[in-house]
Amino acid sequence: MHRGFLVTAAWLGALTVILGAFGAHTLKQWVDTDTLNVYETGIHYQMFHVLAIIAMGLLYKSFPGRWMRASGRFFAIGILFFSGSLYAITFLKAMHNPTAISIIGPITPLGGLFFIAGWVCMAIAINRKS
Repeated sequence: MHRGFLVTAAWLGALTVILGAFGAHTLKQWVDTDTLNVYETGIHYQMFHVLAIIAMGLLYKSFPGRWMRASGRFFAIGILFFSGSLYAITFLKAMHNPTAISIIGPITPLGGLFFIAGWVCMAIAINRKS
């Protein structure tokens, strides 16, 4: 078990619920449905990868090493870039700032690449142990 990643996942999970509640109860008054869908995509991917970090933290006991640690780090960075950029785009649209959106938009796919890297590293860590 990797305690640091489990603690990180717990905090990120709490943040996910807070952001989700904000989106459901407050944000929907400020933005259109399409923009709210962008925000909700960030929430979904954040929660999926919080669960992935929990899995990584638990799997670390059986599959320790740098590949499994890299997996957790990539998942966390993916949350920051993928979900974080979608949240930023949503808030910028709410503030009617379209110029900054074009700068932040390209960060989202980079976050997706970090998610993919996290899954690949997890697969390598598990495969190397067998």
